[in-house]
Amino acid sequence: MSRYIGPKLKISRRLGDLPGLTRKKSHKTFPAGEHGQQSRKPSEYALRLEEKQKLRFNYGLSERQLLKNIKIAKKVQGSTGVILLQILEMRLDNTIFRLGLSPTIPAARQLVNHGHILVNNNILSICSYQCKPGDVINVKNKTASISLIKKYMNFPGLINIPNHLEFNKDNLTTKVNGIIEREWVALQLNELLVIEYYSRK
Repeated sequence: MSRYIGPKLKISRRLGDLPGLTRKKSHKTFPAGEHGQQSRKPSEYALRLEEKQKLRFNYGLSERQLLKNIKIAKKVQGSTGVILLQILEMRLDNTIFRLGLSPTIPAARQLVNHGHILVNNNILSICSYQCKPGDVINVKNKTASISLIKKYMNFPGLINIPNHLEFNKDNLTTKVNGIIEREWVALQLNELLVIEYYSRK
């Protein structure tokens, strides 16, 4: 299944607040569709599927990409769910979003694809690049790049910058000082249910 490009508000109504997907808010409290207002107790499978879909839509991943990241997380020692979240949070597109350089993760992905972002003084157009401690991220020294990012910075998606990132607003330079901790993940999610969903596959 490819990346979702349909109506984003519909997804946020169904799955709850997804800060990385969209900043739009709906005035309606129930999910979209003719069955949205029916209150039924969801099955265990439905709960696991919903948590998995939250992860997919918030970070803008395809099913194959998410499965690949889960396989990587399982090979690392520690809690698989927390490691999975760390892998997704340390992606370049998400790091740019968390710095407030873009309003959403799709907007951050576009900045990377169009060559506005430098990592260790090299233009990098790979959104899934895993940021490592010691990496220096900055904006291309061009008027178009700087003016676009400064416009985005007036309306950041999330207010708090995680403690593993050191950001200099004057020259738009960031240093990655470590790996993100679980409490700094902005998405309200039970990651264990995601791992359980894939363990039955």
